[in-house]
Amino acid sequence: MTAPHRSPRPRARHRRRGGRPRWGLRITAGVSLLLLAAGGVGHAMVTGVEDGIARVDAFKGLGNRPDNSGGDGMNFLVVGTDGRDKLSPEEKRRYHLGGEPCHCTDTIMMVHLSADRNRASVVSLPRDSYAQTPPHTDGTTGKHHHGHPVKLNAAYAEGGPGLTIRTVERMTGVHIDHYLEVDFTSFMKTVDAVGGVNVCTNRPLKDSYSGLDLPVGRSRLNGGQALQYVRARHLDSASDLGRMQRQQRFLAALMHKITSSGALLHPVQFKEITDALLESVRADEGLGADELVDLGQALRGFNPSSSEFASVPLGDIDFQVPNVGSTVMWNEEKAKQLFQALREDRPLAVRRSGRQRATVVDVPPATVRVQVDNGAGRTGLGRAVDKSLRATGFDTTGTPGNAATRVRRTVIAYDPRWDRSVRSLAAALPGAALRQVPGQGAVLRVTVGKDFKAVHRVRSDDPTQPTGAGDFGTLTGDEAACPGPPSPRS
Repeated sequence: MTAPHRSPRPRARHRRRGGRPRWGLRITAGVSLLLLAAGGVGHAMVTGVEDGIARVDAFKGLGNRPDNSGGDGMNFLVVGTDGRDKLSPEEKRRYHLGGEPCHCTDTIMMVHLSADRNRASVVSLPRDSYAQTPPHTDGTTGKHHHGHPVKLNAAYAEGGPGLTIRTVERMTGVHIDHYLEVDFTSFMKTVDAVGGVNVCTNRPLKDSYSGLDLPVGRSRLNGGQALQYVRARHLDSASDLGRMQRQQRFLAALMHKITSSGALLHPVQFKEITDALLESVRADEGLGADELVDLGQALRGFNPSSSEFASVPLGDIDFQVPNVGSTVMWNEEKAKQLFQALREDRPLAVRRSGRQRATVVDVPPATVRVQVDNGAGRTGLGRAVDKSLRATGFDTTGTPGNAATRVRRTVIAYDPRWDRSVRSLAAALPGAALRQVPGQGAVLRVTVGKDFKAVHRVRSDDPTQPTGAGDFGTLTGDEAACPGPPSPRS
């Protein structure tokens, strides 16, 4: 695998120079905090932050790297580890953190900051992605290896940060400028330092492995609960891919909390946040105070819509490899387009004026078959509604009909056996009446009434579902975070 407008600001100068494993969102949270922490504080405080960062020579000896002559934007590789040695036995018990660390990156994210510093693009790379390592020396045994197939998260165990960077650059063609890794302890304490973070879910989330147990709606999570939320893998068939989406949503909520609360302008809370973060973070040697100050000042104007979140487009989620097992194969063509957009400093989200926030639904609209009938008597309305429902992802028949009688209110008729599917369709047609028709079968029937105004955008939480061409299934931060007003403590 091959891998609102303002005048551009000068690029931050940075040195390029050239471990500990498992996990991912805490890392991206780490990136955001390190970058945003510089906003509104002086160079002296940031220098103190810089001095507290553990360093790793992540770029040592790296050769044959992707071209960076264009110099547009800045790319971070952010990895998480499952280090838990600084947690108490009670914390490990309460948050289901027993067992031995795997010593491999569990989740990997690429963060691209645009050259004008108006946008941050976060791309999740599945930990089980099929990868080919370049030739390298095993960091544990000292044995030299030719390039060979692995799951992406295993590159860290074999060759540490350096091999991870080389493997990702080889897969994506994107030049990595900086490297960050954060572990469990840092993540939990950082969330607690900001006073907790709100998340929302449209269905109950319960996972006995991680201990996660959330009701429908909005929940305020402390550090330990947030760790359970972003680690849960046994909620549905999406497994690790679903977890990546929850990590992205949590990161959007965390970024919003940090940038909107004024915490970074308050010296005491600023120190609490940075102390929590720096307890376990490691960064490359080139990420210094000058870079943090420059980036922090540029990012002062960030808001939720300034960030966008995507996952690598997938081709085969169960690609079997001898001696490796089941891996995730990327969609080569779409992945190439995505990383080309990063290299060219282009946004990943399809941005339209007046873009409507999509409602997240449980059952993917692509799996819901819909027949549309015009009951309003307006010529062409049935075809327009069919087209709009298809545009937001539903599997419409494409042959709308005319209802036998005219109706004032839009009605969705459905077989009770498809009661979950109808909720996804009802979210796209707010105010529609639901009518059970036993024996109707899998096709849901919409009779469009005189009250119809518009189809509301919906999107699935299932990352295994296909995305539209050129959109990469991207969420902006305002779409990913909880809707509605914040809770009193936010």
